[in-house]
Amino acid sequence: MQELYNTQSATSEQQLAVSRVLRNTYMLLAMTLAFSAVTAGAAMAMNVGFLGLWMLLPYFVCLFMVEKTKNSTAGLFWVFALTGWLGFSIGPMINYVAANAGYEPIIMALGGTALIFFAMSGYVLTTRKDLSFMGGFLTIGILVAFIAAIANYFFQIQGMSLAISSMFLLLGSAIIAWQTSAIIHGGERNYISATVTLFVMLYNIFSSLLHLIMSFSRD
Repeated sequence: MQELYNTQSATSEQQLAVSRVLRNTYMLLAMTLAFSAVTAGAAMAMNVGFLGLWMLLPYFVCLFMVEKTKNSTAGLFWVFALTGWLGFSIGPMINYVAANAGYEPIIMALGGTALIFFAMSGYVLTTRKDLSFMGGFLTIGILVAFIAAIANYFFQIQGMSLAISSMFLLLGSAIIAWQTSAIIHGGERNYISATVTLFVMLYNIFSSLLHLIMSFSRD
């Protein structure tokens, strides 16, 4: 009887931990999305030009600091520094699209990003699928896509650019599902890490959708 009680108690504590991580992750994600929208708006108002590969250095510095401080309150500062910088860096792209094609592609990309996020996370939360087996494949996939994107920055091959955007779109969607699964199955207990992963994937999905929409609309 005591063993049954202990098992039920452990299960209850695990469920509480999952609920706490999910709640904190989604709350922080919402705040960082709002903050990045503000920094993107600031970049647009300042008419900042495309940053190119220069945006990667602050990104990696912030990412390193997030990982180093994720178990302390300082981690929250670096989360906002990272997401704010990403919002600032995408401002020039949004400005370019708005000036050349209006706001319709931007709204479509935002709607598509939201749809993908709610669909992928909702699917995992409903089915309770354990997707931990996908971790290695997704890590390699995102690394390959990242290296290909840097290479194509110099080669400027249109077909490869579309393929890379498609890769980021598919991998980002899969990683949202994988990260959600990691939270509900105990593989992720740090809401700062979870927030950063989800935010970066949403950033990749939005920018990829925007690029694909603009490319096909030109065709």
